[in-house]
Amino acid sequence: MGEDDLAGAVALVTGAGSGIGEATARRLGEAGLEVICAGRRIERVESVASEIGGHALALDVVDPVSVESIEERLPAGLREIAVLVNSAGHDVGGRRRFDAGDAEEWAKIVETNVTGLIRMTRQVIPGMLARNRGHVVNIGSIAGLVAYKTGSIYAASKHAVHGFSESLRQDFAGTGVRVSEILPGMVRTEFALNRWKDVRAASAFYDDFGVCLDADDVARAVLYCLRQPPHVVISQLVVMPNQGTP
Repeated sequence: MGEDDLAGAVALVTGAGSGIGEATARRLGEAGLEVICAGRRIERVESVASEIGGHALALDVVDPVSVESIEERLPAGLREIAVLVNSAGHDVGGRRRFDAGDAEEWAKIVETNVTGLIRMTRQVIPGMLARNRGHVVNIGSIAGLVAYKTGSIYAASKHAVHGFSESLRQDFAGTGVRVSEILPGMVRTEFALNRWKDVRAASAFYDDFGVCLDADDVARAVLYCLRQPPHVVISQLVVMPNQGTP
């Protein structure tokens, strides 16, 4: 795939109800793709889908039944998924020293960020291979390259996404299926609010950090990967905020 054949291609974006997923769905819609906005909060994904002329799909990436029934729950014209953007993820309970959280809290982060991403990819890849056409874009994080204090499980999950993306790309080298990973630095979204459920704490977290990316910065990076000619693979794209910006 490349820029010339993006128009009309079917793209499925997980976590499309907010943040990077929502921004990516909007960008892909503007680029002429048929966008399936997928997520757990069906009211949110329906709203986004309605605004961009896309399609809404209730999806919980940690639920095998929800993932495995994707094709049968989509209209026939939307079942040939050419682009998968794995954007669903969270850090609920994060930004604490490891012993301050319990194993179930930490496991839920891994279940969404890693296991859910793997489930989605495994579900969609066979069709891409059969058609010899497809692009998987995984939303990783700079935390997948450099760990930080109080981020043991989130960093572990993103290191897993990084390793998975690299191996997956090599698995399908020479086929019509490409794999890219976007690794953003700090992005100002609802992520911190979902982590702490406290508006003031979330705002203060981003304010204290300084210059942040916004979700559309990452969405534009996704589109950049998709627009490359077929012989080019953007394997990793690190996107960082410019801390020197006034």
